[in-house]
Amino acid sequence: MSVEKEDPVKALRDLRKKIETLESERASLLAETEDLRKTAETRASKLESEVTTLRKEIKMLKELLKQGTKQGDENQTTSIMT
Repeated sequence: MSVEKEDPVKALRDLRKKIETLESERASLLAETEDLRKTAETRASKLESEVTTLRKEIKMLKELLKQGTKQGDENQTTSIMT
C-alpha cells in the first residue's frame, strides 16, 4: 500500500483560489445585504408616512362625525320644541 501525498505547492494554490473565491463571495454578499437594508429602510419610511397620514385622516373624520352628531342633535331638539 502506498500513501500518495498531495503536492504542497498545489495544495497552497488550491487554498489561495478557495480564499479568493470566498472573499469575492463575501464582498458580493455584503453589497447585497447593504442594498437590501437600504430598500427595507426606504419601505419602512414610506409606511411610517402612510400610517401618519391615515392617523390624521381618522382624527379629522372623528372630529367631523362629532360635529355632525352635535348638529344633528341640535336640529332634532329644535324640531321637537317647535
